[in-house]
Amino acid sequence: MTVDIEIFQTVLKMPESLKQEILHYAKYLLEKHAKTESSQEQIEQPHGYGSWAGQIVMSDDFDEPLEDLKEYM
Repeated sequence: MTVDIEIFQTVLKMPESLKQEILHYAKYLLEKHAKTESSQEQIEQPHGYGSWAGQIVMSDDFDEPLEDLKEYM
């Protein structure tokens, strides 16, 4: 027996109120799956080398000791 048939046969035995709950939950799961799938596609898009070029800027005194830590040196 396939899952589809088993779900169908189980739902047929339920009262109308439970069928409504299952319908709402099934729609929720479909929306959640669609959002997860689209976010996975965004994550899996490769970023080529140099795609962040010019996006990160470091100050000229990056390697200099911090003023707050001078007393420990």
